[in-house]
Amino acid sequence: MDVKDYWAKEYDWDSVQSKLNNELQQFTTTVSLPSNLAFTDAIQLHFVHHTSSRQDAIPLLFIHGWPGSFLEVKNIIKHLTNPSQDTDPAFHVVAPSVPGFGFSPAPTKPGFSYVEAAHAFDSLMKQLNYPKYVIQGGDLGGLILRHQAHLYPESVISCHSNFWVVAPNSEDLERYKNNDSTPDERATIEVYQGFITKRWAYGQVQQTTPLRLAHGLTDSPVGLAMWIYHAMHSSVTNPSFWSLEDIITWTMMYWIQGPLGGFRYYKEAAKEGSLTLYGFGTYPFVNQPVAISEFVRDLWYRTPLDWAQRLGNVKYRVVHNTGGHFAATETPELLAKDIRDFFGNEKLSNTGIFKSARV
Repeated sequence: MDVKDYWAKEYDWDSVQSKLNNELQQFTTTVSLPSNLAFTDAIQLHFVHHTSSRQDAIPLLFIHGWPGSFLEVKNIIKHLTNPSQDTDPAFHVVAPSVPGFGFSPAPTKPGFSYVEAAHAFDSLMKQLNYPKYVIQGGDLGGLILRHQAHLYPESVISCHSNFWVVAPNSEDLERYKNNDSTPDERATIEVYQGFITKRWAYGQVQQTTPLRLAHGLTDSPVGLAMWIYHAMHSSVTNPSFWSLEDIITWTMMYWIQGPLGGFRYYKEAAKEGSLTLYGFGTYPFVNQPVAISEFVRDLWYRTPLDWAQRLGNVKYRVVHNTGGHFAATETPELLAKDIRDFFGNEKLSNTGIFKSARV
């Protein structure tokens, strides 16, 4: 059975809602942004919040990506809040819906992008009484966390990213042209360039004419599902793990309030220089300790550590031969282990500050 027939004949949104409500503790709130920003509207946020029973648990902000949603935290959250080994670190996990995605309403005026999301999420963490915290993010979340760490150096203690994209610079490309690149450098350049030249068209459309695209895909739920599934299918090692119900439910996170909110982030990010028509733009340097996990079916796979360190204080790198762009969903055990290994190393990640705060 295909997606269209399953959606029309068998998909049960009421049942899906019940399962999500049973699995995930969800809340809504309103946060304020700093008064010196151009965008000053209050922001309504939907978020998942699971606290650990462990007294030594570390507050962790989990930021999802596109075309994902807060659903990305579903398969990994228990690994983080209740690890099987008492010697592993535990986390209080906060997983917001980025405004415009899932159940966080889209801003009603222009000017809300990665920077504004970073401010909103810091406000959320402080509202939840987490004045200091760590961040994990992939895709959009991996880009927002760079801004958030830069903007709130006293609050963000360290970060783990499974989307620490580093675009090759002119010197890298010259060495590649002259066959002077290392094997990892060559692989990184070829994968990145292949993505930009063959698969980045969706990003160019969403940067330039998101409303035109949204009109068409709002009119066709199956068309929207296929727009989303194309990214889902091509970015994992085992596409069959997405069930028909999964594909439709992920689509529902855009269909319910309309897809423009998610599409428009690309245009807003282009305005602030985070994205360009030719790839990824500029980001502030992250001074806090950073760990990165590279999965084989992601566009920055095999990015060398010294390249990663151009954009931040990257202390720890893990390269996996399985998994892909949606690591928290496809390979949650692997991603959770990387998160625990890094944040569990108090010296490397500075998380000893949480232990001292409880003494």
